[in-house]
Amino acid sequence: NIPAFGIGIIEDGVLRQIRVYGELKKDTPAPYNAIFNIASLSKPISTMLTLRLVSSGDWDLDEPLYHYWVDPDDKDDPLHKELTTRHVLTHQTGFDNWRWNNESKKLTFNFEPGTKCKYSGEGFEYLRHAMEQKFNIPFEELVDSLIFKSYEMKDSRLLWDEKMHKSRYAEEHNKEGEPYNLWKRTDDACASDDVLTTIEDYCLFGINVMKGTGLTEEVHQDMLALQGIADEKGGFGLGWYILLNFYNGEYAIIHDGSDAGVATKVILLPESNRGIVMFTNGDYGFDIINIVEANFFSP
Repeated sequence: NIPAFGIGIIEDGVLRQIRVYGELKKDTPAPYNAIFNIASLSKPISTMLTLRLVSSGDWDLDEPLYHYWVDPDDKDDPLHKELTTRHVLTHQTGFDNWRWNNESKKLTFNFEPGTKCKYSGEGFEYLRHAMEQKFNIPFEELVDSLIFKSYEMKDSRLLWDEKMHKSRYAEEHNKEGEPYNLWKRTDDACASDDVLTTIEDYCLFGINVMKGTGLTEEVHQDMLALQGIADEKGGFGLGWYILLNFYNGEYAIIHDGSDAGVATKVILLPESNRGIVMFTNGDYGFDIINIVEANFFSP
């Protein structure tokens, strides 16, 4: 009940293969340039935007975000003055994943920023608001200019475009293999979720991540440095989970994404410039992703 599966393989810093199998929806074959919602694989894109701005001197990883934005829910909590971009990118904000996970349904600091790790989409949205306030530019325009155009990601967007997306979109499907017919994001771009892209474009993105395109060497190394310990296997660098000793002694930077009818994953090995990108449009997508990953990185 997973209609489509897309995979891209990077070897020696070059995109070697793209394959997209199955259907966008019933009786509609999926083309090689099928467009998928990639869920939380959006966060690395927002991370690279941020790090390019840091590299150009237009943003500071350690400046408190309240200089530009304060969420109304936490304006009376003094902890908001401690929150920085580094906390957001290393998932050390103190926020839950989403505010509605709290009993109050409001954005709440559940611990002091920087004291431990807890994955949070709210942190990325806080950062988005701060950037939009400072630069007075919609977030989608910043991403389009500094990431999509720069990396030649011609089929990538933060917002739904009916003319572009309708004929190539891999509709999300439930566990019974039926389409969800979900709402499409046409305004109010998101920094943490819902980027629409292709396997080819995201592989190009992964190649540029490993190269550090547009980043200073200092910022690039900062991205790849373990900054928040999650468990004995690794933790967070800037915007990525770093898995130590992943394959043949190499570390990997990893991110996955999961929404209704969406399962996605990217694994990059910066030391050997290898990687794999996998997208699916079904609730059971990780069943395929886990099998492919195990075979791809088998001894």
